[in-house]
Amino acid sequence: MSYNIYQSVRYVKLSKKYIESVIETVMVDLKKKNKEISVHLVGDKKMKTMNRIYRKINKTTDVIAFAVQEGRVFDEADLGDIFINVNQVERQAKKQSIPYKEEFARVLIHGILHLNGYDHATEKEEKKMFGIQEKILEKI
Repeated sequence: MSYNIYQSVRYVKLSKKYIESVIETVMVDLKKKNKEISVHLVGDKKMKTMNRIYRKINKTTDVIAFAVQEGRVFDEADLGDIFINVNQVERQAKKQSIPYKEEFARVLIHGILHLNGYDHATEKEEKKMFGIQEKILEKI
């Protein structure tokens, strides 16, 4: 497994090692070995721009995932890119009165699930995806 972590914000409260351990836990749980994922740690401005361009929503969000082959089952080594807004994750953690580390892991798991074909467009899909997300989070 190969992971690339890029940081365009000045400070991130978590180590690269922790982020890699979360990715590793998720990928092992999903039985996805020999896959590549890129994680980009960004701020509000970059995420708002991306959300406006790619989702037509003119506000920031916590995570956006871009699968290499969106919407299809595939066997590519490179699953895609996940963009995480570290500022939004911090706000969400404070609002929910939970540790930043926990919320960051939840958001990262969510992005990885999207890269692996999971979605939450319907109530049934949401129940399945969020169930898997929280189950994996308990392991971390």
